[in-house]
Amino acid sequence: MLACALGSAIGAAIAGFELVDHGVLPGKQTLDELDGACSVSSPALTFAPPGPSHSGAFRSAARNRIVGYTIAYPPGHGPGSRLPLAVFLHGFGGDHTSTLGGLSLARALAARANGQPLAPMALVSVDGGGLYWNPHPGDDPMAMIVAELLPMCRRLGLGRPPLPVGAIGISMGGYGALLLAEKQPRLIRAVSSISPAVWTSYSQARSANAGAFASAADFASDDVITHAPILDGVPVRVASGNDDPFHPGVVALVRALPKTAVVDLTAGCHDDSFFASQQHASLAFLADHLADA
Repeated sequence: MLACALGSAIGAAIAGFELVDHGVLPGKQTLDELDGACSVSSPALTFAPPGPSHSGAFRSAARNRIVGYTIAYPPGHGPGSRLPLAVFLHGFGGDHTSTLGGLSLARALAARANGQPLAPMALVSVDGGGLYWNPHPGDDPMAMIVAELLPMCRRLGLGRPPLPVGAIGISMGGYGALLLAEKQPRLIRAVSSISPAVWTSYSQARSANAGAFASAADFASDDVITHAPILDGVPVRVASGNDDPFHPGVVALVRALPKTAVVDLTAGCHDDSFFASQQHASLAFLADHLADA
């Protein structure tokens, strides 16, 4: 009996391990991190002396609170420069001080690959809260970006027409950058999304994060997969690791995106290692398209 019970326990453990390993049960990324599957290499970068950064805060009527922001300039530029602008949307639990793939915004703009600098643009980040950048009752981070943050930046000469505006984000912010581009396809001239945290159904989203969407109707309105065809004509780059728990949603997103989208589905997980590996290529894609706009 003991041998039988022990054998059953071992069998259950093996079955559970396999379910986790195949992504049926939560925990696959933890297993991948233990066996090294999440380790990916980042490109070799050199850095110019970073441009200046400025942080501040303003009262957001759209979010009903004080929000912080950071503006970073590329090397050789500073306050008073007229530049294209990219909005960086942070991930879940982040704020305007969050890094872009482990680098401060100014240092990310100063990075060079093979000695080549990025096309000059400014970056701005802002506190978006933890509600997945989509509108909730009494808290609308999308409206805050469009009606409050961007006008402030334009008064400083950043993204002021005819200079273009783009969007970039990681995880929750990767979803948010796509959402911003879909809601404002005439405003957002290019978008880069690293490991976007996307779900294929409201029930799936609610079971993972009950606060991500206010209702099923809100999910339908702000589902970036369903509305991806809106981005026809907008340069889009999406990158995600094959062992990312959001991979099924990203695959569905890729199928829905216009055929012109640049897609990099490769080895990696939903972690800092993958974010860092994709940071420069994603930023360079954005900078190049904003320079050409």
